[in-house]
Amino acid sequence: MSEGKQIGVVVQGSLSEGLVAKLACPDAVEDMRVGKFVVIEGLQHRYFSLITDIELHLSDQRLLADPPSNPFVRQVLAGSATYGTVAIAPMLMLPRGGALGAEGPQPVRTIPGHFSAELDAGDGDFRTVFGADDQEHPNHFSIGMPLDNDVPLCLDLNRFIERSNGVFGKTGTGKSFLTRLILAGLIKKDVCSNLIFDMHSEYGWEGSSETSSSRTVQGLKQLFRTKVLIYTLDPKSTQTRKASFDGEVRIAASEITVEDVSLLTKELGLSPTAPETLSLLERRFGDKWLPRFLDMEPAELEELALNTGGHVASLGSMRRKLMRLKDKPFIDWEERAAAEGSWESLGDAPRSSTHGVVRDMLAAITAGKHIVLEFGAHNDMLSYLLVANILTRSIHRHYVTQKERYMATKDPAAQPRPLMITIEEAHKFLDPATARDTVFGTLAREMRKYDVTLLVVDQRPSAIDSEVLSQIGTRLVCLLDDEKDVDAILGGISGASQLRGILATLETRGQALLLGHALPMPVTIRTRQYDADFWAEMRGYGDERSRGEEIDSKMARFARL
Repeated sequence: MSEGKQIGVVVQGSLSEGLVAKLACPDAVEDMRVGKFVVIEGLQHRYFSLITDIELHLSDQRLLADPPSNPFVRQVLAGSATYGTVAIAPMLMLPRGGALGAEGPQPVRTIPGHFSAELDAGDGDFRTVFGADDQEHPNHFSIGMPLDNDVPLCLDLNRFIERSNGVFGKTGTGKSFLTRLILAGLIKKDVCSNLIFDMHSEYGWEGSSETSSSRTVQGLKQLFRTKVLIYTLDPKSTQTRKASFDGEVRIAASEITVEDVSLLTKELGLSPTAPETLSLLERRFGDKWLPRFLDMEPAELEELALNTGGHVASLGSMRRKLMRLKDKPFIDWEERAAAEGSWESLGDAPRSSTHGVVRDMLAAITAGKHIVLEFGAHNDMLSYLLVANILTRSIHRHYVTQKERYMATKDPAAQPRPLMITIEEAHKFLDPATARDTVFGTLAREMRKYDVTLLVVDQRPSAIDSEVLSQIGTRLVCLLDDEKDVDAILGGISGASQLRGILATLETRGQALLLGHALPMPVTIRTRQYDADFWAEMRGYGDERSRGEEIDSKMARFARL
């Protein structure tokens, strides 16, 4: 039996439309909340359910024309002539009196009978459905609490990393804090490594509080120390903020492909046909096509126009727009770091600075570390799109090679460590025009085929390609007020119309609707506080010195491969 008190009885309903329960106490109407977790006690099963609507009813329609004004009369009528009901969506069912079994609660396939008791869910009900952050559930992590209970509500992180996931919500709803909570859980439980493209320097050393302009909050590096490495595109900015960093990122010009530039078409103001012309340059000049094109004199542009069938004025315009890349100090035009190592065997071929950065990152990832890439002053969308796409493409290429090697040899040592890549402004990478051509679109569609998944953070889910969005396994949704965004989030989800009402009632900050692969059923939560108590708990995850020695040993082994 559920330990919660009875709040009503089922009076009607259907499997497809949900149930209606009459409230036992007329005064309980204002205690009900859309999204509240309740339990229905049937004769054979317990049904774990959500309240999706609240209604008032009259048994005598004459009261509409002549509502009573006397408080005593209103009290006499309450519960008989006037009463409240709640619409309930059953989500899971569990046999009454039986053991949980290995599979736990199952999807609803029937409904309880008339006058079955509707009970307030107790702490035990939440643990039955969502598990607990304890020794019995070592990879569960508390992400918040239900709206009307103070019991921790947990995500199953093992299931969470099986597919790509998303954090959505309009600006100012706390997406960054919710993302930080999830990342902290993944690091503490050590279920995967993380690569975080930190556009606004919020995740590494410290971030700014969304509730106070003068406060800062601790970043992942402060919480986990040696487990988190900070790489930066802008060392000066990092030092100005009095934060340490573990490496500087430089991108070799030879690593910039036409695919990368195609992703920047809107940012650079290029014409839709520009990628076709650039492909001709790439075929003619190889990986040096970009510096070669930018260094061309007017006479060379005319010759190029003759050879490619292009227009010299169009080529000149394209060249001027691409010259913006020359202003990016993190791009290595001279290939000064050619002697650095690569993540793959390159023989006697030249080695670029990009290869060296990727090798260092992969060594850290293999050793179980987590990487935050800060952009510093280079936090414009042009830099963000370019760097994130180039580095992710290189890392994905390594994972494909490593996974195929593992499949061929079945050697456990060759099994890649799961990696989750976090990107903000995800719609810029995954919009319908570019999702099919970018590595992020490939990762989202392939899910965990090569042990690399995405955590996308975005305020405009409607701008993400629908095919990619359909592959997002778990969705953590803060308040959205644009109908197109709500439609995109709930598209293809069972019970979308009921969840739409729940989503509309979220508060501006501190609440989220969780649904998808890592959760047995949708649930609305108050997100966990990212405060001093949370920081103290995260810092106590294990013996820092012994863990650091283990990581250093793994990195040394990777370097010898």
